[in-house]
Amino acid sequence: MSKELFQAMDYLEKEKGIDKEILIEALEAALISAYKKNFKSAANVRVDLNEESGSMRVFSQKKVVEEVEDSQQHISLEDARKLSQSYEIDDVVEEEVTPRDFGRIAAQAAKQVVTQRVREAERSIIYNEYVDREEDIMNGTIQRMDNRFVYINLGKIEAKLPQTEIMPTEQYEVHDRLKVYVTKVENTSKGPNVFVSRTHPGLLKRLFEMEVPEIYDGTVEVKSVAREAGDRSKISVYARDEEVDPVGSCVGQKGQRVQAIVDELKGEKIDIVEWSEDPVVYVSNALSPSKVVKVLVHEEDKATTVIVPDYQLSLAIGKRGQNARLAAKLTGWKIDIKSETEAMEEGLLSDTDEKEGRLEIEENLDYDSSYEEMDEDLFK
Repeated sequence: MSKELFQAMDYLEKEKGIDKEILIEALEAALISAYKKNFKSAANVRVDLNEESGSMRVFSQKKVVEEVEDSQQHISLEDARKLSQSYEIDDVVEEEVTPRDFGRIAAQAAKQVVTQRVREAERSIIYNEYVDREEDIMNGTIQRMDNRFVYINLGKIEAKLPQTEIMPTEQYEVHDRLKVYVTKVENTSKGPNVFVSRTHPGLLKRLFEMEVPEIYDGTVEVKSVAREAGDRSKISVYARDEEVDPVGSCVGQKGQRVQAIVDELKGEKIDIVEWSEDPVVYVSNALSPSKVVKVLVHEEDKATTVIVPDYQLSLAIGKRGQNARLAAKLTGWKIDIKSETEAMEEGLLSDTDEKEGRLEIEENLDYDSSYEEMDEDLFK
């Protein structure tokens, strides 16, 4: 055994971050295995590695007993005291048994086992590095694609982006750079597996954290995210400080912050709404951009009946029910949407409610030339 081996261990520790003690333990295990295999020994042995001299010695270990049943495992007290008078029952006697030609055989066996241990240690380091990145965004480069996955180089590992996690609005090419959300990191016998997504709601949340300093520093909190990737998303935000506008913070000056996220998601529409612990307010906000006349809350079923102006019924429901569906996901409340006419017929809306609702809508409408005729008919 030469000093070069220990120098190689120093190199591996420095360059690959593999603990030298792990390598020494692996080497000792390899040498013990090689000794038992090549010299047909069933005895317990210990390998002593001396880093300073670069030497290696093998010692057999035998337990001191009164009556010897296995000569390879035990030694009598009488024989042990021939070596040293200090030995007692249950002590362990060591005797050097290093063979002359052991170096060559041991080196071959050690190479294989140490190589395996180094590989395992590298995998463990990579796993520990990436498992800490679960539920986080990483940048990568597309390496290749097949029918099941898009393979993305994240630096030390190739992540798998399943076809089911790809946004329908995106087309990928090899060498494209991509932001992905790490959903799961597995440690398998073949090494770590990292799975990523472009459709997960967590991707939207992390993008807002990156773009909006107020979210990153905790001034504004993201309460919930509902997403239909590639088409439309809703995100609810909240600020404890009443002087902070959580929605305005996320939109940014001239919409720059939210636009950067929309661009990253290839044009996905994003509704930013203010969270409220009052379900009436929260559900009303979540159905944006439609206006709401009244919200009836059924606490026991965690359900709501939402009444909207007749002309905004389709807007509230959304294309293929998308707006209502996303609002329900965002708030966690069931939402049943009815028009004013339907609500009046069912006795859910009184004349007073209707007038109050219309006045609220009137206050919130932007008056420009395109709305003037409609307003006259609506509010007379």
